[in-house]
Amino acid sequence: MNRRIFSHVVGASLTLALLATSFTVRAADEAPDALIKRTSSEVLDSIKADKSIQSGDATKIIALVDGKVMPHVNFTRMTAAAVGRNWRQATPEQQKRLQDEFKTLLVRTYSGALSQVKDQTVNVKPLRASPADTEVQVRTEIIGRGDPIQLDYRMEKTPTGWKIYDLNVLGIWLVETYRTQFAQEISAKGVDGLIAALAQRNKSNVEKKS
Repeated sequence: MNRRIFSHVVGASLTLALLATSFTVRAADEAPDALIKRTSSEVLDSIKADKSIQSGDATKIIALVDGKVMPHVNFTRMTAAAVGRNWRQATPEQQKRLQDEFKTLLVRTYSGALSQVKDQTVNVKPLRASPADTEVQVRTEIIGRGDPIQLDYRMEKTPTGWKIYDLNVLGIWLVETYRTQFAQEISAKGVDGLIAALAQRNKSNVEKKS
């Protein structure tokens, strides 16, 4: 490799490294309400720009959710909170399977909601928090036809930025709702029974979409 080509390669590598560092710092410094507003806008814009998503293409909707939303969710904390005290009693393998099945369930649930999106916009309400807070609640509403839909997020500050660990839709917190369901399943059939139930539910959802 001659010196000129080598210089270009090194220069390109340094540029990519700087861009990656800049993105990481920006994501880590982004305020929680700004993160929710940006992510929501990107998701809605993607839906409005893609006819196949608007027509209900499940594969594309799931890819959109997985790419735009899921990186901002702390699934380990969310799953542990939904499973409750039984989480600590589960083996590492059981915890992994619970997290994988729960993630699949949530992605498909969220994707189903997105398939109904038409001309909605998101209004992010003023954040009630101080700079020192490491956990906050970001309140939003989905505005479209009919009454606004309440959608709130509980978020925690991490070294890589703010992460969502619970959702409130129309006054109902997701983790609390699933905790009750999961506790009943574990009480009847144990942790493996809950994993099997989630896997079956995910399988049924796929078959319905097909």
